[in-house]
Order: sequence, then C-alpha cells, then structure tokens
Amino acid sequence: MQLGNTLIEDTFAEAFGMRYVRLLVTAADEYWLEAGLREFTGYSSSVIACDAETGVEQRLSPQETPDGRVGAAVLVFGFSTDALTKAVPNRTGQCLMTCPSTAVYNGLPEASTKIPLGKHIRFFGDGFQKSKQVAGRRYWRIPVMDGEFLVEDSLGVEKGVAGGNIIIESDSQAAGLAAARRGTQAIAGVSGAITPFPGGVARSGSKVGSKYKGLVASTSDPYCPTLRGRVESKLHPEANCAYEIVIDGVNEQAVAAAMTAAIRTAAGQGVVAITAGNYGGKLGKFHFHLHKLLS
Repeated sequence: MQLGNTLIEDTFAEAFGMRYVRLLVTAADEYWLEAGLREFTGYSSSVIACDAETGVEQRLSPQETPDGRVGAAVLVFGFSTDALTKAVPNRTGQCLMTCPSTAVYNGLPEASTKIPLGKHIRFFGDGFQKSKQVAGRRYWRIPVMDGEFLVEDSLGVEKGVAGGNIIIESDSQAAGLAAARRGTQAIAGVSGAITPFPGGVARSGSKVGSKYKGLVASTSDPYCPTLRGRVESKLHPEANCAYEIVIDGVNEQAVAAAMTAAIRTAAGQGVVAITAGNYGGKLGKFHFHLHKLLS
C-alpha cells in the first residue's frame, strides 16, 4: 500500500493491556500549569525503567475544569493498580504540590476501582491539613507557603491499552524529524491518547532481551542504519533513519485513531516507508494492522 511516495508495510503493531488514571491539573495561569505538567511528565517514557508512562491528553479551558481555572487532563499508565498506587501520589507530591498555584482532581470519578492520592499526600500537612466532602467526593486542603494545595482524596483506575506504535523510515534525519513531528502533532488532537516519549518520539526503539544478563531490553538492531551488513536489517533499502512513535490510549479505539492520524500525517516527502513493531503476536493481545487502519 502506498500513501503518496510512502510505502505502508503490511504489518501490525502489538500492544498490551495496562491500567491508567486521569488527573485534572489546574493552575493560576498557563505558565505555572506548564511548569507543573513538565515536571510531572518528566522521566516517564517507558515502564521498562520508569515508574509510569505519562502524557498530557488534552488542555482544558476554565469552563472545563472543576475550579474555573486553566487546566489539563493527564493520563498515567502502569502495569498494575499497585504500580500506580506507588507512582502517582509520589509524582503528585513531588511535582505538582511543589508547583505554585496548582490543584489536582480525579478525572475518572465513575471508576469503581480507586487508588489513594490526597489520602497519602495529606500527611505533608503535619496535622494542619483539612478535609472537605462535596457531592460525595472528598478533598484535602494542605497548607503550603502560597496558601493551600487542594487535592482530591482518590483517583479512579480503568483498563487501557499501551504500546501501539508506528515506525517512520526516512531517507534523512531531517525528513524523519519533520515527519515524526507531524505525526505526534496529529495524535495530540486525538482524545484519549498520549505519546509518552520525548516530544512523543523514540529514536532508541528496543527489542526484548539482550546478550547481557539481566537486561530486559536492548537496541532494536534491525532498525539501526549503522548496523546494516552486521545484522539482518528490516529497514527499507532507501532508509537512513528511523523514528518510533509509541502510543498509549484509554481503549483500542483511541489507539487506533491515533495511529491512523499519525500514519496519514507523517507520510510524505522523504519518508520512504512506515511500519510498526511487534513480537509476532505472542506477547500483546491487541494487534493494530496498518492496512486495516487505513482502509
């Protein structure tokens, strides 16, 4: 299949079931909102080594937030509810409570499974914290040096899908970077999906396992252009660069929509092929076939 000058390979991306929470973060203005979001979503590209995979799902206007201020919805993915129970309160306390003017609310109030948030962080108030219940939802007011940090007591947890992906193969780094940027910008407009890697893009795609004992993942050598002739390359003959966009979503539909948008937008001048990473269908139960997405 071709999209203009770009070959779309007949393959599929293999994704996994994960758990996720949605935080609604608000702040006094865009500057401080961005500061908190940047801190919270730092070091969260892959659960291979990070405590969670995170990203901004969408920006929220004052009319869409609980307190009438600017805000954003943030998605956080982990392999289990227990993993989220450890990661999310820690990130919230270290990265959002410390950020001037922020507040944090539960973005999944209807979820039946919940993890503690303010219930844990409240102890920072050293006994001066106060609890308030509104419409059946409990909030904590923790005294801080600019007033109070308002945080909801708990967060809802739902089942999601992580690891959807496309691999962009280009004839130059410049063409690849431009295509990757187009792809991630298209995904930013898809509700329920995030791209957790830096700028939404991974240049160090990985394979399972390694020649070194104890290393669970290592470089995806079939897609490394400098290893042509030393390994069995999967790169298009005209490709000199490859970038992977990894996508996490609240469900299969969100991941599929994000992948489709990314493929259609990334294809173009200098992009010789677009493919996807999988493990032969043996590890992840969600398979996203590129040709089916585009049809």
